[in-house]
Amino acid sequence: MDQSKTSPTPMVTTCKLSVNDGDPTMDEHLFRSIVDDHFKAVKRILRYLQGTLDYGLQFTRSSKLLLEGYSDASWRFDTDDHRSTSGFCVFLGGNPISWSSWKQQVVSRSTAEAEYHSLANVTAEIVWIQSSAAVAVASNPVLHSKFKHVELDLFFVREKAANGSLQVGHISGQEQIADILTKPLSVGLLDKFRSKLRVVCSGGDDMQKQRKSRSMGHVME
Repeated sequence: MDQSKTSPTPMVTTCKLSVNDGDPTMDEHLFRSIVDDHFKAVKRILRYLQGTLDYGLQFTRSSKLLLEGYSDASWRFDTDDHRSTSGFCVFLGGNPISWSSWKQQVVSRSTAEAEYHSLANVTAEIVWIQSSAAVAVASNPVLHSKFKHVELDLFFVREKAANGSLQVGHISGQEQIADILTKPLSVGLLDKFRSKLRVVCSGGDDMQKQRKSRSMGHVME
């Protein structure tokens, strides 16, 4: 698909996939488990990647090393088991240093519950980054996961907020950067949040113009 038309987003905002969608492909040369709707979704992702090959992370110098995190969740995003999708991103001095997107292991009974699971996870990540123990294991990534098992519950977050080590606030949907990790977004929001994550085009103005020219005929599947 190296000559395919590019797509401005990896997914359409109305995309809802299920294991029961479409019919299995009969082409033995294609991956057997891919069905019609899923295959269209995969092709769109490939078109998006084709149009962003020259994108990368850009880090900038900052005089204020503020540690801040964003978290959110898409409640019941999976139509098959009704589990939610969580995501968070952590910034230091305005630069992204940690981010994650995952499917929650339990079914949340409300949007608030799903979002609280995400809040607890980003809290644990921030606390881990701040801890002096992190310095000792920073050179050994194999050990990282062993130091990040924290009881993520109501009292954990409340304790950090109560002692002043964490400030919790509401972020509007138009400013919630973590949404890029939990759900399909419009072109405008994707571009906005991607830019805030410091993911920018590294190919210069000519490369950007060429990419935009190719995307003019993108297929909205």
